[in-house]
Amino acid sequence: MPLVATGSIVEPAVRDRRGVGAFNVIQLEHAEAIVAGAERAGAPVILQISENAVRYHGALTPIGRAALAVARDASVPVALHLDHVTSTDLVREGVELGFGSVMFDASALDYEANVQATAAVVARCHAEGVWVEAELGEIGGKDGVHAAGARTDPGEAAAFVESTGVDALAVAVGSSHAMLTRDAVLDLDLIAGIARAVPVPLVLHGSSGVADDNLAAAVRHGMTKINIATHLNKAFTAAVRTCLREDDHLVDTRRYLGAGRTAVTDEVARLLGVLGSA
Repeated sequence: MPLVATGSIVEPAVRDRRGVGAFNVIQLEHAEAIVAGAERAGAPVILQISENAVRYHGALTPIGRAALAVARDASVPVALHLDHVTSTDLVREGVELGFGSVMFDASALDYEANVQATAAVVARCHAEGVWVEAELGEIGGKDGVHAAGARTDPGEAAAFVESTGVDALAVAVGSSHAMLTRDAVLDLDLIAGIARAVPVPLVLHGSSGVADDNLAAAVRHGMTKINIATHLNKAFTAAVRTCLREDDHLVDTRRYLGAGRTAVTDEVARLLGVLGSA
């Protein structure tokens, strides 16, 4: 199955009220595990690489090309997405490399500046056939729009989409980034209200902090693209810790990274079932 456009995965899911799993890639093992989990579930999937991950690797090209290669060899549809990008130079690099979509994050700006910056990125990306997600934020970017208590207004969300031309919108409905516990409570009525007001797919960030039943309910109420990163890192790290604890002499990185990869594969397959992705 060749690499596919992000919209070709997300748009049918909106129509069918299915969730789409969008999982963050940090190492090659993440990309391999995510695709293996999607293949087991028989579901499409989105591989995401964040600006923070790019910073970790020092450049987009090595991890980006690795993820592209994994996606192109998959037996299920796989899209590649550049996540939480604040740099327009990185947007351009991702487009040139072959990413099918980008989440441009200008949520740290005030509303008018966010609209202006996002609309400019949308115009450039659409000229290249690239799908754009944005975030309607308050103050502080990732730690603001999805901080506890932050909420997106449906009317403002509709106006933002109309003014920018974005293809998907990340909204604040009760989740928060980097949660290690799964006890965030989503405002399901607000999700439904935003879904009625906004003509593009909705994206849930901070999904690692949301329990399975609440994730499934969010999809039923109108959420489509479900971003998950920290939860998979917890599974990966727990498996590595167990492997190293059980063998004090273990030095072969393939052994413990392989255990982490297997744990992520299992969890991706399970979560795609929760989201109704297949």
